[in-house]
Amino acid sequence: MANSTILLDYWPSMFCMRARVALREKGVVFEAREEDLTNKSPLLLQSNPIHKKVPVLIHNGKPVSESLNVVQYIDEAWSDKSPFFPSDPYGKAQARFWADFVDKKFSDAQFKIWGKKGEEQAAGVKEFIEAVKILEAELGDKPYFGGDSFGYVDIALITFYSWFGAYEKFGNFSIEAESPKLIAWAKRCMEKESVSKSLPDQEKIVAYAAEFRKNNL
Repeated sequence: MANSTILLDYWPSMFCMRARVALREKGVVFEAREEDLTNKSPLLLQSNPIHKKVPVLIHNGKPVSESLNVVQYIDEAWSDKSPFFPSDPYGKAQARFWADFVDKKFSDAQFKIWGKKGEEQAAGVKEFIEAVKILEAELGDKPYFGGDSFGYVDIALITFYSWFGAYEKFGNFSIEAESPKLIAWAKRCMEKESVSKSLPDQEKIVAYAAEFRKNNL
C-alpha cells in the first residue's frame, strides 16, 4: 500500500464529496472504493473503529477520518498546489469557523428537509433558510468564501449543492429565490472540474432521497 491513496466512499454523501473535491483540486490520483453502509467492509471498520463512518482517506496505509479533518490533511499532505487556507492565522481561523458553522447549523437543518416530515420538516426549512442567509451575508460580493480563490469553506459547503434539488422538492421552496448570490456562487464552483466531477447529478440525489423517504417515513 506504499505511495497509495484510497478513499472509502459513498456516492450520495456530501461529506465524501468533500474528500473527492479536495483530492481532485490537488490533482491527486486516488482509488475510490464504494462502501455499502448496510454491510460495512472490514477495511472501513478497521480504519475508522470509533465512528465506523465514511469518508476515510487511507494514505500510504494510514487512515484519516471525519470529512473536514480529511480535507485539512489533504491540504497539508499535498501542500505544493492550490492551498485551501489563507496564509494568515486570522484567515485560517475564520475559515475553520465557517466550515464548522456548515457542519453544525446547515447540515442538521438540511437533513430535516428530506429526512423528516411534518413539524420537524417545516422547522428544518426555516433553519435552512436562516443558515443560507447567514452564509450569503458572509460571502458578500466575493467570488469565493476565502476571497478570490476556491478554498476550505467552499469545499465544505459546495457538496450540499448536489442535494439542493431534493431540498426544494421535499421542502417545497426555492433556494434561488431566498439566496440568489449563494446559487451564483455554487454555479461558479461547478465550473471547476474538481467540483463537477465529484458531485452527482441532482436528479440522482432526488431519487435517492425519495427512496429513503419511502422506506423510512
